[in-house]
Amino acid sequence: MKKMGAFAVVASTLFVTACSSTMNNAMTEKQKSIELYRVFDIKTSADRYEVRDAASDGLGANVSSADEQNPIVMGDVPQKPGRFKPSNAAAGMGEQMGGMMQLAMKMNSSLSNMLKTAECEGAVWTATARRTVSNAFDMSFNLCLWEYQEGYALDVYANYTKLEGGGFLGLDGLAREAAYAISGSPEAWAEKTVLDVVREIKSRTGGEVTYLEGYPKLETTPWQDSGEIFNSEGVLAPADD
Repeated sequence: MKKMGAFAVVASTLFVTACSSTMNNAMTEKQKSIELYRVFDIKTSADRYEVRDAASDGLGANVSSADEQNPIVMGDVPQKPGRFKPSNAAAGMGEQMGGMMQLAMKMNSSLSNMLKTAECEGAVWTATARRTVSNAFDMSFNLCLWEYQEGYALDVYANYTKLEGGGFLGLDGLAREAAYAISGSPEAWAEKTVLDVVREIKSRTGGEVTYLEGYPKLETTPWQDSGEIFNSEGVLAPADD
């Protein structure tokens, strides 16, 4: 009987400890910094202005603000498109401003993320956009559109700080769940924003959009909300094709 009693005490202790660990994890507020990129090829005979305007309208459907640039690109249209280069101004700024700034960058993922951008040398159109949902996520996008002899290339780089935790009953936790219920998760929102850009280009120009590469893995669900998905060949097409 003593052994049974001791076993019960141990089992009960382990159960309480496990529940306590789970509860503590749920109560802990976390900031998670996430980066994403997508590379698309666009086959169309439309001029750059039509493609640019379609990309701008598609982007504007999902962001809070956008800063667009139309650089002068002279010379012959190149045979191959350019490729974006990630740039992190936070690293150099932290070194110049000393240890306190470096510590601030590490402690505040959102501050650090704001200084991560994409360089788009040779692009005919670029855009920097933001989407912020209070108490949920702060997201930025960098888009680069290149013209080349066979069409266009669109690179999208995004980064965001996602907040998690805060308790099952805490105001922060409840507000965050409500925000996600209304706007969707950051992951889904990022994918939808990217999709609406290439979908608008495809719709307006009649071109063919092919997904070439990206990270992390392409999410399926948001891409199907119009009945279109990227098929096994990477081409944006109706789901039934």
